[in-house]
Amino acid sequence: MKLYRTKSGFFAEVGGSYFAVEAADWDELISSPDVYERVKSSLSEAGKSTLAADEILAPIVSQEVWASGVTYYRSRDARMEESKDAGGGTFYDRVYSAERPELFFKATGRRVIAPGQPVRIRTDATWSVPEPELTLLISSTGVITGYTIGNDMSSRDIEGENPLYLPQAKVYDGSCALGPAILLSPEPLPKTTPIEIEILRNGAVSFSGATTLAELKRDPKTLAAYLFRDNSFPEGAFLMTGTGIVPGDDFTLASGDVVRISIEPIGTLENPVA
Repeated sequence: MKLYRTKSGFFAEVGGSYFAVEAADWDELISSPDVYERVKSSLSEAGKSTLAADEILAPIVSQEVWASGVTYYRSRDARMEESKDAGGGTFYDRVYSAERPELFFKATGRRVIAPGQPVRIRTDATWSVPEPELTLLISSTGVITGYTIGNDMSSRDIEGENPLYLPQAKVYDGSCALGPAILLSPEPLPKTTPIEIEILRNGAVSFSGATTLAELKRDPKTLAAYLFRDNSFPEGAFLMTGTGIVPGDDFTLASGDVVRISIEPIGTLENPVA
């Protein structure tokens, strides 16, 4: 069951039809550990067959977005390569092998970009890429209750210059997109779940890549447990789980590109680049 936040209310997609969800407050609804049961029991009787794309909002209001780093081997290699001249190359290898994961703050709700709206390249960056990531919805009690798609826009040249510049490389206006829906599921996604990305430039594919959750080194429940250590999230939280797809060193995003990230059965998150 997929849950959408739209300009005209909340909707759940069940069997190809969209049903209004009778709930007054988004934060209160999705922060609940029993959000799946609550949505299921509050569906309106009359469904409709379509949901206009331009009506869909980012599935977030007051939640924070956090992110996990170096959770895929491909990400480890890319981070080591980009930071080797700054003396930080071995840091990422150590993080990949360590028990404690890398977790960092990514965005507040107001900074998150909705499906179809433009993400941004940082103005003082020269090497920017999108990072397609399975993103967890975690309840106020620390339970994983759903999944969505995240685009973790990143400035690789800034992070590579010095690992301490990570917040500047990751956190800026327009650097995070979520959506289009939250897949509510009491069960974890199978390791065969595919993650795919296409970057379109002038209507043609300039980069594409794919991976699966089988390549994710860290267990999502472990990542969530570390995030909730000595941290409280009364409205719940979103946690990006890292990327296993990184474009080659000769690729950087340009204004006018379109980033299209697909994770079945969640859907496709598409954003133009401003």
